Amino acid sequence: MRYDCLMIDDERLLADSTAEYFNLFGVKTAVAYDVAGCWDFFRENTAEMLLLDINLGDGSGFELCRKLREETQVPILFLSARTSDDDQIIAFHMGGDDYVQKPYSLAVLLAKVKAVLKRLGQGRKKEYMDGWLRVDFEGRQVSVGGEGVRLTALEFRLLSYLIENENKVVTKQELFEKVWEDKFTGDGTLNVHIRKIREAIEHEPGRPEYVQTVWGEGYKFCGGKR
Repeated sequence: MRYDCLMIDDERLLADSTAEYFNLFGVKTAVAYDVAGCWDFFRENTAEMLLLDINLGDGSGFELCRKLREETQVPILFLSARTSDDDQIIAFHMGGDDYVQKPYSLAVLLAKVKAVLKRLGQGRKKEYMDGWLRVDFEGRQVSVGGEGVRLTALEFRLLSYLIENENKVVTKQELFEKVWEDKFTGDGTLNVHIRKIREAIEHEPGRPEYVQTVWGEGYKFCGGKR
């Protein structure tokens, strides 16, 4: 499942109340109470950004940030009652993007989180268009040769993800985890959806130009063909 924000804090009452407040204002937020809970979360879910406490019951937020940076570049905002400059310097050195001191105002923290999410949204493509294919990511519409085509919600997410990674090889496993959000999806299911997308957007589905197979690895979207 996709979330806007994951809060990792061993102060359970604070974490729960912050998440509840964010959810009330439309920021989909989950909580983890320790390092193990964070890794458990990412086995099944994704988050656009993280709120991370420094002192966790089973480890250090600094060390967790360092390990997370090996796998993701999502924004990380540190939350801590520690006020020394050294702590803030370490936080930024480890890969943190901001440092918020406790106690914090829920309204101010929410404003910071919304600002980050807004910047992330502005950085994404709103539309793909060439002389043949047009994909409106916000309106969730696809047209070829000026005529609208129908894709299922899953097919649209799959096509969108490939376009977002244009000219890059996307492995099957990555598609299972990022699009299906289910790493146990089988190759046969993926192949069926790829075939339907090709039938919808390609000039010759049997000789695809947009969604190309990279044998032994996955798929690649090659744009600007027409």
